[in-house]
Amino acid sequence: MERVTGLGGLFFKAEDPEALYAWYEKHLGIKRGPEGAVSFIWRENNDKAKDGRTVWAIFPKKTTYFQPSSANFMMNFRVADLDGLLAALKEEGVEVDPHREDFDFGRFAWIMDPEGNRIELWEPAAGS
Repeated sequence: MERVTGLGGLFFKAEDPEALYAWYEKHLGIKRGPEGAVSFIWRENNDKAKDGRTVWAIFPKKTTYFQPSSANFMMNFRVADLDGLLAALKEEGVEVDPHREDFDFGRFAWIMDPEGNRIELWEPAAGS
């Protein structure tokens, strides 16, 4: 089974997300989209007609979205078969959060690595 297919996103905490977004836009030209985060659009390796995206977002320092991790970052990995991967990870003893979220753009689940870093797994919807 193919597990991770790519980097879906990188999220990190900041004292002042708005000021930091402004700094990145001014100095590196990185601009947020209407959804409030940065989306880097690229072409799928196996289907050049299909877009892929990697999201980069800054969260407030006090966000609870990364919990139970105390890290200041969270990685999001693209996966091809979320349910199959989660079943395999559970069998391997990986800590799997029972919470799931489904959106038009894909399905999400979370795991923890051995050092307590929360990892988001994203199975993109067809066309995402």
